[in-house]
Amino acid sequence: MAIRVLYFFQEGCMACHEQEPILAEVESALGMRAERINPARERSYIGKYRLSVTPTIVIEQDDGTEAARFEGLVHREQLEEAIRGVSRDIQRPA
Repeated sequence: MAIRVLYFFQEGCMACHEQEPILAEVESALGMRAERINPARERSYIGKYRLSVTPTIVIEQDDGTEAARFEGLVHREQLEEAIRGVSRDIQRPA
């Protein structure tokens, strides 16, 4: 199942600054890319995704259904497990 990972951030957000390298590690480990969106610049996302805090990471199924949401800083292991749980295309480590 294809998934979409959306990462909402803002410039000057300290938690976003901490989240970025964690997200990069997850992308590298799982061979995927998250879409980086600054809702301060692309305001239509605020209502569409009910954003109230950054960072926010939303994992969507290929039909657009929200499968998982993390508001605030999320640890690598928790994010990887959520992505693996939604996507059958990503292999679990041996």
